[in-house]
Amino acid sequence: MSQLSVEATGTARSNPETVWTLLSGANTYAHWGPWSDGGYRPPANGPSRTGSVQWFRYGRSTSVEEILDVEEPRRVVYKVVSGLPVRNYRAEVTLTATPSGGTSIRWAATWDTTVLGRVVRRKLQQLYPQIVAALVAAADSQGVSSAQ
Repeated sequence: MSQLSVEATGTARSNPETVWTLLSGANTYAHWGPWSDGGYRPPANGPSRTGSVQWFRYGRSTSVEEILDVEEPRRVVYKVVSGLPVRNYRAEVTLTATPSGGTSIRWAATWDTTVLGRVVRRKLQQLYPQIVAALVAAADSQGVSSAQ
């Protein structure tokens, strides 16, 4: 079956460890991103590890994700278990140090092509850039605060 995809990129002035601190804790996503709440099943303080199950509330829906792979502080791969009307949703967030000491962020996902998958793609094409921009802003704000 063919795949749909979405991707967003951004560059933070903060180092990968600072960005990772925000990215690796589902409990903190509502502080910097568009989600109203988030956490782990069963409840835990984090951070995200391979096999962890995390959830995020956005609007009236809650997505549940399983962490498939973690390479701290540079990469996390997850799949959506429930909450999105798509099949085989797999996403990867990659953090790469830049020569200037910052972090290049790439957040990308793929899933099976279906009618509802196309609808989800339209929404995620808007949402992914917002998420990455919010992560950059939060990391840079945190990086500036911790540097002072």
